[in-house]
Amino acid sequence: MADLTKILLVDDNPKYIEDVLPFYGYEVTCALDGHQAIKILESGGCFDLILLDVMMPNMNGWETLKVIRNTPSYENIPVIMLTAVNDEQKMVTGLKIGADDYIVKPFVLPNLLARIEAVLRRANRGKNLTSSMNVTIGQVDKFNSLTKREKDVLLLVTQGESNKSIAEKLVVSQITVKSHLNSIFRKLNVTNRTQAVLIAMQMNLVEK
Repeated sequence: MADLTKILLVDDNPKYIEDVLPFYGYEVTCALDGHQAIKILESGGCFDLILLDVMMPNMNGWETLKVIRNTPSYENIPVIMLTAVNDEQKMVTGLKIGADDYIVKPFVLPNLLARIEAVLRRANRGKNLTSSMNVTIGQVDKFNSLTKREKDVLLLVTQGESNKSIAEKLVVSQITVKSHLNSIFRKLNVTNRTQAVLIAMQMNLVEK
């Protein structure tokens, strides 16, 4: 029998996720804040994925993520952030710190399960393939379809810049920036800047 996928759930209100995930074949260990999570990881706990809430007492999700990504013994564990605030600027910042994906609360169960499965697939693929092999011809073609200015805009988005800041740096109007972003979303087949940044960073085609 194959080992169960082990998930570390870091959330000060874990009841729903803690109860439901075992029904879908996941072994769940809970921590109520970042301090508890780090202690569990430091004690040798081995996990395939971390579900990390952003808003927690004592040590929030951002602080916890920074510690995880700066500790060699567990820095490569995939992390999905759970957030009640749909703030794309903060999400982009989180991606740069090292988040692998986001789920905005409240979420429906199928979305949570799909995100978990997708991140685990990418992580498992990464164990066997180099990053260059992970980039498909279709992904490269989509990225190459961007104009030079669209790539400039996307690079600034990955750096956490707002539309206003991008407009100032590129000496264009905010309306022009929005137009470029809409074109980027269409060409990359995504619906928002967070998804665009995630794709670009996963493909190593844009600076992290």
